[in-house]
Amino acid sequence: MPALATAALLLPLLGAAPSAAVSPDAPPAPDRLQRAFATAAAEYHVPQSVLLGVSYLQTRWDAHGGAPSVTGGYGPLHLTDARTALAGASHHGGGSEDPRGDDARAALHPKGGAPAPSAGLPARLTTLPRAAELTGLSAEALRTDPAANVSGGAALLAAAQRELGEPLSADPANWYAAVARFSGAEDSATAAAYANDVYDIIRTGERRTTDAGQRVSLAARPDVAPDVSQLGDAGLRAASAAGTECPTSVSCEWVPAPYEEFGDGDYGNHDLGSRPASQRIRYIVVHDTEGTWNGVLNLVQDPTYVSWNYTLRSTDGHIAQHVKAKDVAWHAGNWYVNAGSIGLEHEGFLTEPDTWYTEAMYRSSARLVKYLAKKYDIPLDRQHVLGHDNVPGTTTATIPGMHTDPGPYWDWRHYFQLLGRPFEPTAGKKSTLVTIRPDYDANRPAYTGCETAGVPCPEHGSSEVRLYSDHDANAPLIKDIGLGTTPTTGVNDLSSRVSTGQQYAVADRWGDWTAIWYLGQKAWFHNPAGSPAAVPASGRVLTPRKGLESVPVYGRAYPEKAAYPADVPAQAVSPLPYTLSAGQKYVVGEKVPGEYYYAVTFDEASHRVVTGKDQYYEIQYGHRVAYVRAADVTVSAVR
Repeated sequence: MPALATAALLLPLLGAAPSAAVSPDAPPAPDRLQRAFATAAAEYHVPQSVLLGVSYLQTRWDAHGGAPSVTGGYGPLHLTDARTALAGASHHGGGSEDPRGDDARAALHPKGGAPAPSAGLPARLTTLPRAAELTGLSAEALRTDPAANVSGGAALLAAAQRELGEPLSADPANWYAAVARFSGAEDSATAAAYANDVYDIIRTGERRTTDAGQRVSLAARPDVAPDVSQLGDAGLRAASAAGTECPTSVSCEWVPAPYEEFGDGDYGNHDLGSRPASQRIRYIVVHDTEGTWNGVLNLVQDPTYVSWNYTLRSTDGHIAQHVKAKDVAWHAGNWYVNAGSIGLEHEGFLTEPDTWYTEAMYRSSARLVKYLAKKYDIPLDRQHVLGHDNVPGTTTATIPGMHTDPGPYWDWRHYFQLLGRPFEPTAGKKSTLVTIRPDYDANRPAYTGCETAGVPCPEHGSSEVRLYSDHDANAPLIKDIGLGTTPTTGVNDLSSRVSTGQQYAVADRWGDWTAIWYLGQKAWFHNPAGSPAAVPASGRVLTPRKGLESVPVYGRAYPEKAAYPADVPAQAVSPLPYTLSAGQKYVVGEKVPGEYYYAVTFDEASHRVVTGKDQYYEIQYGHRVAYVRAADVTVSAVR
């Protein structure tokens, strides 16, 4: 992939002959991609705003150095060639973690792997070969030359317009059905959601510098009103969202996870419940699938496997719902979190930084999360919208097996901008609280182990910032005693990393370095004023109450033993190997009850929600969240 990335940047764009005075090794001029859009639009008689809008929705105009997306899509127009798409097993199938995360029931270790590929491929996964036919350009050029890729996208749009019997009009409003067809969707709801997003982009306009340093802009056209009636002639099947819990602004279908009994009284792949009446839904957990769409959907329909609530498709943002919000899916590896959360799986791969996510999927996911957050009163912050990698182990023994997705390449900063909750400074420069917020594209910490242990990963933008034991990049990395291993730069090693949007109390400062309280230690990160990795914040922090030298830290907020009725076995309140020491401060998420959902049999009659008198605070303790007893700590405000 690194070689492809370099080659893609050096290839000249079509229609622009290199100057003899310019070195062949010089990077392309920063306006070349913009000129490529103008050239392709003129050649294929596609409105430039339409071409730019479609490309922005697919890739935000990035070329990704010629590397494929999770679905084998290439270049600014995300032309797909699924022969290159990766295959793999769902991330729930490969680890030591029990996705259900409940000591009261035997651990579940799913054996499901990647299913055999289907014989045929849908049109949405084969747009690059079609573009090669239409343009006469080679597949290699369409994959690696951004200008060729833009021409391929323009040719596909023009072909769709002709097939629909529509003129190659200069008015972008007349291209609605062609844009809908470009999505590759097979149903009208998905195609319409995609086209509506493109026209929203055209109306508002966009401007950004791409991953290759290209400056591209799309002037706002607030007056554009597309002819949506065209979609009726596009030959797409009608889709039903019946049974789904989705906003009307996305395309959604019901693909149920089975609640079935099998074997010797065993059952899967989720538990029935009555949320939010029985217990509050307080978390949304973001996962990546570690597999492609069709295979993952096959797995979630296996009663012997595990479950999650929604899966999101990369090519167009289409959503499948599998488990109702009232029920408890088995996805996070921590039963306390599962019992109070909704899990979203995004088509993607943690250790493949260049198998990137599309803007269409980010936007669809953000719309779904906003809908769920409003419906269930879930705050839109990083204490409630968690990555799977932020979910704590339930006991000391489970810590090493907890999952690490969606990983350092998920763009949390952009995601929260789409959620309408951008991470902005909320206090003065001298605040003793910070929100982690590096520049995703410019922030490129070195990682290893994406393909082979110890081997460097391709250089790539990241949401995460590395932590050291001193204000020196040569100092040892921060150690996580719960993992019991020497910290590394491995892509799955969370020992010494903080993520965008997470908040921490400042422990010290030294020049361009800032120290935070993290896993019971002072952890330093480089935070120069000219390129800050964090911004000042306000909020609440807690510290051990007066007279206590330290307090225990927990991975779940379970009730005290006296709270359990006679017919429900009491669950151990097991501290993790960490402590919160006097003088240290940690950011408070919210106060939560000691609560346990007893559901270990197929028969719902035995299910109970046990609520104790003990109260806990959720805190940002390390990379993962954790819990401390409210009675053990004192809370104060930082402004």
